[in-house]
Amino acid sequence: MENTGPYISVAAFCENVIEDKSGVLSLIRLVDRIIVNAQGQMPPEQMPATPFNWFLVIAMKSGKARGSVPISIQPELPSGFRMEKVTFTPHFEGENRGCNIVSRMGLELKEAGVYWFRIYVGDVLATQVPLEVIYSRTVIPGTSQLP
Repeated sequence: MENTGPYISVAAFCENVIEDKSGVLSLIRLVDRIIVNAQGQMPPEQMPATPFNWFLVIAMKSGKARGSVPISIQPELPSGFRMEKVTFTPHFEGENRGCNIVSRMGLELKEAGVYWFRIYVGDVLATQVPLEVIYSRTVIPGTSQLP
């Protein structure tokens, strides 16, 4: 089956997005891996819940698509649990005309490992974006008191 659009030209996480007056996007600090650090005399064995409020940017070109087309994002946790899809319905004008979805991903990361963000065009998986979360524990011995 031939894919006639829309086509995804960019799908990435970034810390910030700037959109100028002409609608051009600048993506600041692209990431696909974050490190959660915990240190102290007894840092937790399990990674503490960590807020993740970065942007997922999806830039698309219409191809032969015209009108509203559902675009969905479905996160999958490292444990394999799939969260509910979030669906957008951007309007496509056809050919090389495009549109962007800029979505702040307000998540609480509770597991280390690779999170997958599957992107669907209609019901078809178009691509997936990984976000690797690494938990780093540093045990710092306490200071001892001399008599």
